[in-house]
Amino acid sequence: MDRYSHDVNHTAESFLLVKASLERHRRTNTQEDHSAGSETDTIHWASCKDFTVQVGKEQIGAYIQTWEIPSSWLYSLDFLYSTEEEHNTIYHYRARFSTPTARKPIQGTASVYFAVEVSKNKPQTIPVDVHFIVESNRLIHTPGKCRFREKWLADVIESKALLRSTVNL
Repeated sequence: MDRYSHDVNHTAESFLLVKASLERHRRTNTQEDHSAGSETDTIHWASCKDFTVQVGKEQIGAYIQTWEIPSSWLYSLDFLYSTEEEHNTIYHYRARFSTPTARKPIQGTASVYFAVEVSKNKPQTIPVDVHFIVESNRLIHTPGKCRFREKWLADVIESKALLRSTVNL
């Protein structure tokens, strides 16, 4: 049993983000990779020394605002917890999305989990590393390396609706 499985706040998505962080560190331990983000990366992430939980929340919120999704998608963003690893501290956030309407104010939700990695070993002037994963998916995304798709959120909500319709609770 792994060290995260005992806490209900540690989701499978958060575990995958931590695991990917450790793998990235092992791969780049011998080679430095501070490549700049692509033209889709419009957020200048805080340096390791300037990072706080609140700064992380503000920057993730600003990053979400760059996504080309309709304004009907509303979200709440929460800091979940932090994990201490050997070479970094990982701050976990969750953005929970839905599309409420006057007729159906309570609909399904889809979460996007973010991990902000603050290095303990690298120069404190470098930016934090940020990665995210969509609920029930395994692909880990890096801001600036891909374009967020509304379909990812819709697919999660649709999957949950299909599950609810097949399982009578």
